[in-house]
Amino acid sequence: MTLVGARDAVVASDWRAAVREAAAALVELGVASDAYPDACVRVVEQNGPYIVLTKGLALVHARPEDGGLGVGVAVTRLADPVEFGHPDNDPVDLLLAFCTPDPDAHVASLSKVARALSAGLADRLRAAAGRDTMEAELKEALPDA
Repeated sequence: MTLVGARDAVVASDWRAAVREAAAALVELGVASDAYPDACVRVVEQNGPYIVLTKGLALVHARPEDGGLGVGVAVTRLADPVEFGHPDNDPVDLLLAFCTPDPDAHVASLSKVARALSAGLADRLRAAAGRDTMEAELKEALPDA
């Protein structure tokens, strides 16, 4: 079962703070360890801003062994967008964070999130009235949640 969460109007001074905030939502859900947010920052430090998938949207994650305790997805909408250094898709205002406890679940969760995004999830999350509506949109987009 996928646990979902949402945070709205989050203030982040830069992309590192935004990534930590997004991943912290997974820690709050109990599906990620306290080390997971820093692991998510390291992913970008080591590999660049490839997690910025489309205009304004980053998919925050780390490897399952870096603190994934369960399956979870959380959305964070920033009060003000931040720059990741992506040549085409900056600035980022919406972060989807996910974690899983094992590689198989990682691929399955990523696939579900990708399908939901291609069906317009990011636009619905941006248009949501607040945290509760964002969480409802996420649950609807990921039906097993």
